[in-house]
Amino acid sequence: MVKRRVVGNPLGLAVLAGLLEEPMHPYEMARRLVEYGKERDFKYTRSSLYMVVGQLEKAGFIAAQETLRDSARPERTVYAITPTGRLELFDWMRELVAEPATEYPLFGAALSLFVVLPVDELLELLQQRLVALAAIADDIRATIDAGREQGLAWWFLVEEDYRLTKVEAERGFVERLAESVAGEDYRQAWETYFKGRT
Repeated sequence: MVKRRVVGNPLGLAVLAGLLEEPMHPYEMARRLVEYGKERDFKYTRSSLYMVVGQLEKAGFIAAQETLRDSARPERTVYAITPTGRLELFDWMRELVAEPATEYPLFGAALSLFVVLPVDELLELLQQRLVALAAIADDIRATIDAGREQGLAWWFLVEEDYRLTKVEAERGFVERLAESVAGEDYRQAWETYFKGRT
């Protein structure tokens, strides 16, 4: 069972992992998230990053190590992970890797209600989704190929491989769903139950 975390925002996990590498200020954390391509894994804005840093500090998972003063820039506080933060990072990672969590994707919600859409419109929308998924898969493949060309080890690309696997699985599912929706049995059932209600 997934634990309730003091800081439950997954961005906190990225901050803790980044500080495991070395102490840094939030601006540097944001720069590295982009440099390492992690902005595809962690949704954040500059303000949400600073908010999470504040929450982690309040929880005792990170601590201010020093404040850098430079006349050309605003003050920058450098943070370091604490022993308690290290324990939290590893406990949280073990949980996320070992225990599947119930997630509520928007497409899953839409699938549970798709019968309200007229058959022809639903088929058109599913085709649009297939085109979008193909483009996403192409982008992910390009990212993986570029990483390999740069000599990155597979473990630095594993989240992209996972993302590609999910996109390809969804494409297969949507193709099968479109075939089922196009079948005469579904069209007749929809005409019987939903025509005139939508």
